[in-house]
Amino acid sequence: MTEPTSNETQIHQSKRGLSGIQLTLIILAVIVLTAGITFLLIRTYIFPPELKPVALNIQEKQELDQKLRKLGWQRESIPQDATKGEPAQPEAYTESDEDREVTFSEREVNSLIAGNPDFARRVAIDLSNNLASAKILVPVPEDFPIMPGKTLRGNAGMEVRLDASRRPIVALKGISVMGVPIPNAWLGNLKNVDLVGEFGNQGFWKKFADGVDDIQVRDGELYIKLRE
Repeated sequence: MTEPTSNETQIHQSKRGLSGIQLTLIILAVIVLTAGITFLLIRTYIFPPELKPVALNIQEKQELDQKLRKLGWQRESIPQDATKGEPAQPEAYTESDEDREVTFSEREVNSLIAGNPDFARRVAIDLSNNLASAKILVPVPEDFPIMPGKTLRGNAGMEVRLDASRRPIVALKGISVMGVPIPNAWLGNLKNVDLVGEFGNQGFWKKFADGVDDIQVRDGELYIKLRE
C-alpha cells in the first residue's frame, strides 16, 4: 500500500482542522440563537412589560365625551363651582337618525380602558374587519402552584358583525396564553358560538341585541347605530 506523501497529509489535516472550526462555530451560533430565542420568549410571554395606556389630548377628549353622551354615558369630571362660568341654557329636546350613530376610533376605545385602574397597562384592544382582539397581561396569583406572582401574556379574539337578519353576532374566536391556543373544551366549548343567539333570550345579551340597529368593527374603528 502506498503511504500518503507529506503534502497529502498536511492537506488532509488542514481540511480536518477547518471542518472542526466550522463545527465549533455552528455549535456556538446555535447556542447563541437558542439563548436569544429563550430570552425573547421569557421577555415577551412570562415577564412582559406593562402596556402603555392611550392618552387623548383635550380636543380628542371632548370629541369622545360627545360620543359617549349619545349613548347616555357621562364620564366623571372634576366638579366646578356652580357660581362660576356661564349659566346652563335650557333647550328643547330633539332627536335625529344621525344622533343614534356613533363611531369610536381604536384610540378612543383604548383610552376608555386606560381610565379603569384594573385594566390600565394590562389590556389593549385592536380593531380590524369584523374582529376585536385584545392583548391581555394576566397576573398569576401568589398561591398558584405554577409561576406564582408572575405576569403572563395572553391574546383573545372576538368576532363582531351582523347576520343576514341584521341581528348582532358576537362570537369568541379564541384565547391564547404565551402564544399557545387554549383548547375549546377548556373554554366551555364557546369558540365560534354566537353569544347573542345562544344567550339572547334574556338578560344583557337580549337588551344589547334589541337596542342595536347596526354594529360594525372596521379597521381601526367601532361603529354603532342604536334603534329608535
